[in-house]
Amino acid sequence: MKVGFIGVGKMGNPFAKHLTEAGNDVNVHDINEDAAASLIESGAAWTGTPSRTAQGRDVVFTSLPMPKDVQAVCLGPDGIIEGIPKGSIVADLSTNAPSAVREIHAVFAQRGVEFMDVALSGGPRGVANKDLCMMAGGSKDAYDRIKPLLEQVGDKPVYCGPIGNGAVCKLTHNLFAYMLQWSIGEVLTMGVKAGVDLETLVEAVSKSGMGKRPPFEGWANGTALMNFDPDPFGFALELARKDVGLATDMAREHGVPLEFGSIVEQKLMEAMNRGWGKKKAGVIRLLQEERSRQDLKYKS
Repeated sequence: MKVGFIGVGKMGNPFAKHLTEAGNDVNVHDINEDAAASLIESGAAWTGTPSRTAQGRDVVFTSLPMPKDVQAVCLGPDGIIEGIPKGSIVADLSTNAPSAVREIHAVFAQRGVEFMDVALSGGPRGVANKDLCMMAGGSKDAYDRIKPLLEQVGDKPVYCGPIGNGAVCKLTHNLFAYMLQWSIGEVLTMGVKAGVDLETLVEAVSKSGMGKRPPFEGWANGTALMNFDPDPFGFALELARKDVGLATDMAREHGVPLEFGSIVEQKLMEAMNRGWGKKKAGVIRLLQEERSRQDLKYKS
């Protein structure tokens, strides 16, 4: 396939390398020509501008740092839009705002070009090792056309729906990732300062009920808790409220600030005041569903 690739930095370089090694006819461009040296050695061709990179291409990929860079490369002077043929696809691999990619999509659509957001997760090592999730938003037809290229680069392409949905999925993941990192930092500093060495604490928590399960396991396999009524095996909200209260008391005793922990305690109190004490502790999720006016029930 005839492929253009713009932005061959830490993520773009190994991505473009896989495409070149798979036998595609690849043109590359970057603001720093030296960044493309290894790709040119592998058989890619250097082009001087984004518009030239796009000429005669079936698909053009962009992998750029900021939304403003994507805008400029796609729609600015000497941009992709000035060179790409009608019927081609532009796939942005950058992490971008859903609103921004939808705006760019609308401009390309007027020229008969399909624009897609294909957000990546796995980092440079994931791209290099083909251990990569690729979250694609755009028309299903366009996705089906580029999927063979995606499969040459990573093992986890996911069609996420209409334009912008790839960006939604990527931003959701990244927010989750850093919230998780922060909360882990909170609980470990509390446990260590309360007197347990880090290695022992990590072993104990990682082997316990929640610690031994991947956070999204229940959601991924369809077993996420949906019925919060009491049962003999469920852990009651009132017990969770007691346990988290003891934990936050311990944190205060040792002078450890718990921002997330304190919020969780407040939400448990709020749920208790709803009269949910005997329900399963996961019922606190309903507070967020109410606040956001969005339920989390599966379609089937």
